[in-house]
Amino acid sequence: MDLAKSGIIGEEINALILLLAMSSRKCADPLSVVCLAKSGIGKSYLMERVAACFPTEDLLENTQMTENSFYYYKREEIRGKVFLIEDLDGAAAVLYPIRELQSKKRISKTVTMKDKNGKLRTLTLVVEGPVSVIGCTTKERIYEDNANRSILIYLDGSKEQDHRIMQYQKELKTGEVNKQEEQLAAELLSNTQRVLEPVKIINPYALLIDLPQAVFKPRRTMGLLLNFIEAITYYHQKQRAEQV
Repeated sequence: MDLAKSGIIGEEINALILLLAMSSRKCADPLSVVCLAKSGIGKSYLMERVAACFPTEDLLENTQMTENSFYYYKREEIRGKVFLIEDLDGAAAVLYPIRELQSKKRISKTVTMKDKNGKLRTLTLVVEGPVSVIGCTTKERIYEDNANRSILIYLDGSKEQDHRIMQYQKELKTGEVNKQEEQLAAELLSNTQRVLEPVKIINPYALLIDLPQAVFKPRRTMGLLLNFIEAITYYHQKQRAEQV
């Protein structure tokens, strides 16, 4: 598959989940993902490799954000974008606006600023989503309100995955890895994203879906499941007949 050809080692299912979540950025209800990993296995590696298969103009990568940083984007500047947060542990200050963007699809804040005449004016800053948020953390117990708005994936920390990655690292140094082929595969996936169009998706089977009673936070889980199905349909829109 093209994801593997782009240089992603192992992690087939997790890579697909990230691909679909990032693809949903232009849907009415985008998916967000939290990547959980033990320290030392490269928690942001998979996120960055999948992100390399997307148009750069649709990605916003931040290594550090302040509490107010989200509010100073232009009104529609981040709509339909993917936020990549390498370390959620260091982004505690922005977890609240992230939750608001995920739930309400917009954030607002009233501030006092001086106009050109030096007079104080009250101004309401409004930033509209929706956005897809992809973050990484080594701490499984992150804030519950953020966790249950996102799909949680556990990165492969097995010895077998260690071996696969180390083998790739050695082959990379010996020139056995065709980097041009990897780049072409990533560009193909990126261009595929560019031809996807905003479409309205109706799921005629939604009423047939039930969750086990033991599911934690069933209301939000059902929403995530339905949105995940929608993301799959959105990604395959060119293989389906469009009905007017």
